[in-house]
Amino acid sequence: MTRLLHLVSVLLLGLLAGFFYAYSNSVMWGLDDSAPEAAIAAMQGINRVVRNPLFAASFFGAPLATTVAAAFLWRRAGAAAGLVAVLALALCLLAVGITAVVNVPMNEALAALDPAAVDPAQAWSDYSERWTFWNHVRFAASLLAFALMTILALRPGR
Repeated sequence: MTRLLHLVSVLLLGLLAGFFYAYSNSVMWGLDDSAPEAAIAAMQGINRVVRNPLFAASFFGAPLATTVAAAFLWRRAGAAAGLVAVLALALCLLAVGITAVVNVPMNEALAALDPAAVDPAQAWSDYSERWTFWNHVRFAASLLAFALMTILALRPGR
């Protein structure tokens, strides 16, 4: 059971990191390369559909599965493995927390934005620069969490 929970954690952390990676590596670059009005409209559209069951499975499932896996690892694999798993959990929670505290409020403000009432180039530049920076941070945090849990899964004697 411990191994299964651990592997579910690894899978969900990988999906979460991959989701953030896609934005850092292509989505935001593509939007930045578009006309500001088009970038705003596209991001508004993305944000309308991103809250879906597949996204929810990784976004909410990764911290839950990692919490359970960390508890089992602590008990069954010892304090060292448990501490590494707790660090992975902290990194996962950092990524989720950044999403809740920074990215989602920015998305909600963008959803309410009327591009005709502002300078779209300035509005998009301000949004994209800050949003992308914090996306890079949550990508790095979730990737490190994924790496730590993967290393634990591959360690000898496992």
